[in-house]
Amino acid sequence: MNAFSTSENKYGVALVVSGASGSGKSTACGILREQEPELAFSISCTTRKPRAGEEHGREYWFVDDETFRKKIDAGEFLEYAEVHGCWYGTPRTQVENHLNQGKDVLLDVDIEGGRRLRQCSGSISFSTRSVDVFFAPPSLQELERRLRKRGTEEEVVIRRRLENARREMAAWREYQYLVINDDLMRAVRDLQTILQASRQRTAAYKRPPWEVNDESE
Repeated sequence: MNAFSTSENKYGVALVVSGASGSGKSTACGILREQEPELAFSISCTTRKPRAGEEHGREYWFVDDETFRKKIDAGEFLEYAEVHGCWYGTPRTQVENHLNQGKDVLLDVDIEGGRRLRQCSGSISFSTRSVDVFFAPPSLQELERRLRKRGTEEEVVIRRRLENARREMAAWREYQYLVINDDLMRAVRDLQTILQASRQRTAAYKRPPWEVNDESE
């Protein structure tokens, strides 16, 4: 009998998905969660206002600036950054607990969030327990079309996002994997393939899986 079951002998995988605003990464991550029901989701905190249809505790934890600052001071974030004039942060405890218990976690973060996660410290090592993916639109022209199609921001905000997106797209070489969203469902399948392969990395195992418990028959 094997001494360690899969859940007992493996760390979870942190699947970090980043991309420019309008790339479709959040939509793809939502579908991935539906198709991978055991995949935990790291809900970020943000000081931005909810968009139509968003709920507190589902898409984000929506907090005010003062509450966010207190969380920073208490060391409650794995990473945090100001993006497009608002603050975003990844809660530390929920992610670390999932990974240490062998449960995979999906993190939908911006480019700065991805960078900071590579540098974060704590009870886990993201260099060995995470895999990061750059999620990109097929072109900057398509990205602009998607941003305008939303109809949720004023022109000045759209222009700022487009300017930022051009800089963000240049970061794709920083990531281990690239997924191009020219077909949404194919892009989701690519994410699934990356997740499944990451589960078999040697770094995911706490001990050799063929070791036998001294008490086994």
